[in-house]
Amino acid sequence: MTDETTNGAPTNGTPTPETAAQDAAPQVRLNILAQYVRDLSFENIVAQKGIGGEVTPEIQVQVSLDGRKRQAEHQYEVICKYRVTSTNTADQAKLFLCELDYAGVFHIEGVPEDQMHPFLMIECPRMLFPFVRRILSDVTRDGGFPPFNLDPVDFVALYRQEAQRRAAAQARPEGTPLS
Repeated sequence: MTDETTNGAPTNGTPTPETAAQDAAPQVRLNILAQYVRDLSFENIVAQKGIGGEVTPEIQVQVSLDGRKRQAEHQYEVICKYRVTSTNTADQAKLFLCELDYAGVFHIEGVPEDQMHPFLMIECPRMLFPFVRRILSDVTRDGGFPPFNLDPVDFVALYRQEAQRRAAAQARPEGTPLS
């Protein structure tokens, strides 16, 4: 007869609080089935129009997310949309514009239905981010500029901002203008 052990201590088959909690916790299964560029655009405005004098670039990044359930069971598609605009701080002339829509198809099981939306809008984009960062860096470099290394995106804060914006929009009576 053998006794089960946990960290060297015999358990005699009795579950410890740690193993009981592990057994009770839902097992999340996440696989990336595909990831791909849905749309990519890079516009080098400096080469098209020319800008004279000293250039001091300022970069603005806009991120938006979209997710949807696919027809196949447990499959979801998440689309991360990035818009990177570089302007000259001296005269606000645009230097370049890069737009990237990057998507992933995920197989997800074990996530409760009420937690699926935040999971899709936080965890899935987080997994795609390193690939997005590399693509943006390569495209800006290949477009004639120094590589743009996107800082990590706080998808939790982005999700909370969107939730607050939606709550405020629902609380506002219809016909009330946005401020």
